[in-house]
Amino acid sequence: MTANIKVFTQSSIRIQDGARTVYLDPFRMDAAPHDADLVFITHDHYDHFSPEDLDKVRRADTVFVVPCKLEADARKALGPAAEIHAVAPGAHYEVAGLPFDTVSAYNARKPFHPKTSGWVGYVLSVGGERVYVSGDTDATPEAAAVTCDVALVPIGGTYTMDARQAAALVNKIRPRLAIPTHYGSIVGRMSDADAFAKAVEPPTQVEIQIR
Repeated sequence: MTANIKVFTQSSIRIQDGARTVYLDPFRMDAAPHDADLVFITHDHYDHFSPEDLDKVRRADTVFVVPCKLEADARKALGPAAEIHAVAPGAHYEVAGLPFDTVSAYNARKPFHPKTSGWVGYVLSVGGERVYVSGDTDATPEAAAVTCDVALVPIGGTYTMDARQAAALVNKIRPRLAIPTHYGSIVGRMSDADAFAKAVEPPTQVEIQIR
């Protein structure tokens, strides 16, 4: 359904925006393409902020976007020459010609991603569409207020929404397309994707990439 978005594993995502290549939370990359124009990081957990995988996708001129609380660690990992932009939740930005909004990403009743940490999801304006990459979050009021054409949401449970909760969120925001993430490796079963797809209501379509 969409050729410009690729989910590798967990929440490791590549988006091709014309000639521009964008990564979000690269993790367990099999190859080292060194082709990233921009890299967005949602939070500091090892499966989202992986210096080893950042080195696989970065070039000398790659631009990085990270939450404010992660800026110091990012500068330490990426080196003094790296161009790093720190962002806060609930704001609009434009970096390297790419407009995007940040959305607070947190757990409402679990300790893993406190709201006070300032972790974020991103709504990227790419290819004439708004693409929401939620990061590790529950179905929060901020997530439910997102307007987007494509939504990439975690479904594995434990640290995030489970398949049922993620589908309920998608049914509220009603994107054109929903792509499940964050299952089948560290947490969640492969079958969670099928449960998610069955619970998502038309007209939203579901594309399962992690199999």
